Amino acid sequence: MTIRNWVKFFLMCMLIGGVVTGIAGIIIRWNFFQPYLAAGEFGEFIAAFGWMILLGCTMSVIAQAGFFAYLTLHQVGVGIFKTLTLWNWVQMLLIIILLVDLILFRFVPAAESAKDWLFYIGLLIVLIFGAIATSIKKVKLTGKKHVLISSMFFMIVITSLEWIIALMGRQGNIDTYVALLLFPLIAVNAYQLLMLPKYNAKSDEDRKKLEERRKERKLAKSKTI
Repeated sequence: MTIRNWVKFFLMCMLIGGVVTGIAGIIIRWNFFQPYLAAGEFGEFIAAFGWMILLGCTMSVIAQAGFFAYLTLHQVGVGIFKTLTLWNWVQMLLIIILLVDLILFRFVPAAESAKDWLFYIGLLIVLIFGAIATSIKKVKLTGKKHVLISSMFFMIVITSLEWIIALMGRQGNIDTYVALLLFPLIAVNAYQLLMLPKYNAKSDEDRKKLEERRKERKLAKSKTI
């Protein structure tokens, strides 16, 4: 990918992370925002909304780091296990282990009531549904069925590792951030997974155009000599 397209890719991911977190923040933390509106303190409301956007941009950077780490991991995995089929089986096993870890070591210690369980299971459903929808779309875009497992692995395992920042917290309002931070991670990771080939293709086109312009300048220069 060219630097120009990487910058576009980076900024778009930040925009998505910021917008999604801002909207989700107002919905999830309405009890926090509503008093500002009721009191007419619009400056405080805008400042709090800006903080949500900044938080989303930060999470988008974490998501991008996780994505490029996974691209390296994927190549290493294929190299170690020799075949994509075997690597896909390993990824499926890791997905199962991760889901068990989330339930036993993240949700169980934090869930103290049926309401808590509904909350965490709901978030898990959002994660899995988002992963399935994104993976199916990836298969349709590429026409390659074998990318389904890799896409699922990235959307579930890598997203969960990025999400662990919130899951390991134990503050009084941590559930709010557990819910809030999941949405930008899913949105940014889905965008990266689906749109990276487009940016790579655009980079190839830009390099070809640059090479053609160089040839034209050389040709024009040779004619003037």
